Amino acid sequence: QVQLVESGGGLVQPGVSLRLSCAASGSIFSINDMGWYRQAPGKQRELVAVITSDGSTNYADSVKGRFTISRGNAKNTVYLQMNSLKPEDTAVYYCNAVITVVAVNGLVSTNYWGQGTQVTVSS
Repeated sequence: QVQLVESGGGLVQPGVSLRLSCAASGSIFSINDMGWYRQAPGKQRELVAVITSDGSTNYADSVKGRFTISRGNAKNTVYLQMNSLKPEDTAVYYCNAVITVVAVNGLVSTNYWGQGTQVTVSS
């Protein structure tokens, strides 16, 4: 059983920083891309940032220069450092990972999601 568990959300004022964490656990063979998505009320879920297994990163235009995605040394964790937060960053943030497990019929790669963590930016 593979799980992604997020932490670090909260209510903050505009301009401050927040760091989200996500840890993958379970019977994992390997972890490929990891990323963060967000969904604001009444809007579709959107990509915030993604990091590949070799460390390449990609960001949504709306967060470039303010957010930084990174992976832990053990490669089963991903972080999102969010600086200069704006009210429009308010959303539920979801961790995502493409994880390979050993199944009966061989290696199987599946897209996993965390349960989400609320980030609210308001004065």
